[in-house]
Amino acid sequence: MYRVLDQRLARLFNTDPALLDDRLLGLEREALRMGPEGYIAQTPHPAALGSALTHPYITTDYSEALLEFITPPLSRPETALRFLREIHQFAQPHLADERLWSASMPCILAGESSIAIAEYGRSNLGLMKHVYRRGLAWRYGRIMQVIAGIHVNFSLPDAFWISFQDQEGDRRTLQDFRSEAYFALIRNLQRFGWLILYLFGASPAVCKSFLDGKSTPLSAFDEHTCYGPYATSLRMSNVGYTNRTEKKSGVDVCYNSLPEYIASLTRATITPWPPYERIGVVVDGEYRQLNANILQIENEYYSSMRPKQPPQGNEKPTVGLRKRGVGYVELRSVDINPLEPLGITLAQLRFLEVFLLFCLLNESPSLDSEERQMIDDNQMATVLKGRDPALVLQRRHRPALPLRRWAQEMMSELQPIGELLDLGENGRPYTAALAEQREVLADPDRTPSARILAEMRASGENFFQYARRLSEQHRQYFQSLPLDENRGRFFSEAAERSWRERREIEAADTVSFAEFLRRYFEQT
Repeated sequence: MYRVLDQRLARLFNTDPALLDDRLLGLEREALRMGPEGYIAQTPHPAALGSALTHPYITTDYSEALLEFITPPLSRPETALRFLREIHQFAQPHLADERLWSASMPCILAGESSIAIAEYGRSNLGLMKHVYRRGLAWRYGRIMQVIAGIHVNFSLPDAFWISFQDQEGDRRTLQDFRSEAYFALIRNLQRFGWLILYLFGASPAVCKSFLDGKSTPLSAFDEHTCYGPYATSLRMSNVGYTNRTEKKSGVDVCYNSLPEYIASLTRATITPWPPYERIGVVVDGEYRQLNANILQIENEYYSSMRPKQPPQGNEKPTVGLRKRGVGYVELRSVDINPLEPLGITLAQLRFLEVFLLFCLLNESPSLDSEERQMIDDNQMATVLKGRDPALVLQRRHRPALPLRRWAQEMMSELQPIGELLDLGENGRPYTAALAEQREVLADPDRTPSARILAEMRASGENFFQYARRLSEQHRQYFQSLPLDENRGRFFSEAAERSWRERREIEAADTVSFAEFLRRYFEQT
């Protein structure tokens, strides 16, 4: 199964392993602002943090209370983690008595009305972002939208792609070769991504306030908390964030090539869906959603990994992909680890780099409907009962295998990639990151999901009490870390610049909102 991987690795070792040195990693960490009592914050986005519309590093996701901290793409994982830490250090003094919620799953929610939709000002662009979120509220409800996660952006330099294409004997343009290789990575991420959910899943329990009365397969931890005894990542389960309509509507987003992906995703954004038509688009003079199609825009489609191309201006994602190909991939299946102030560790990032290279270099045939169903089934089984020692996962054209046995087999294949990345490093940090996860595999009680449940039981805390206590600990941690004066000035100037840019955007509007939307959606 891994013969192609072995061949490609051998060529990399024998040519120039330094081709991987300039790979880039970026982080996006979402975090709910919570009041001292643990309720979602009702205050607006702090003005001192800048404009959420235009700030490059600090914005909001769905809710006005859901912060998103973004690092630029950086050349080393420790550099990306340091930048993320500095954003936290800058933001913390501007949060008054609020805390950043330490977990992916939110608490405490006083129903839909307690979740304020993010505001982005009076420009057409700002209104579009706000109306899109209104549409999500009408379609899925607001509660599902305040789940938080960590996204990892990953790319490789042109020098690598030129050499890799030459080694493969490929005659396409470099842009086409790179795009199709990134799609091969995405397909393998879907096949093997259950391993990330098992090792890094950190949402085994939820507040009953999040469930809002819905029935689930979960057990009662106490009167306020539900959990899965073997669950790893309820955030990625059908309890968490899902595109229910995409499955019901028959739209099948295809990852077998860039053209097929663009065509299938575009079809979902132009196909009306009767339940959404009944909601209405403009009702009593107010927009409820951008349109009544299966997806309002491409980003409404939720997936564990997205192909990305940095947009030029207000460019649709599919237009950028069509014109310039895939520039990087965005991994979206990583839970916030409440045990860590930043929600993720350096060892985790190094493991993810190794794993993403495994997905890239391994053979990656096209996906058919049968394998896609198998992938969905394996993911759901892992997030709901991944630590069950009896859990068996399905494999295409091969016998089913217990999760841990398959994981151990994959870890052996990751080892030479870790050794490749360790060349030129001080010590062996990548093989050390792999060794750490081997120990987790050997003892499921060491997974974040198991540790969280064990600590809740030991302390006698339900999920809310536990996550609230950790949120306060993390707040104190960042308060104890004064930000370097120059870095503080850097973020303050970015905040001031973002307000100027927002005002310029608002002043430059010359057309109605309806005309703005028409021009946006007519892009080709």
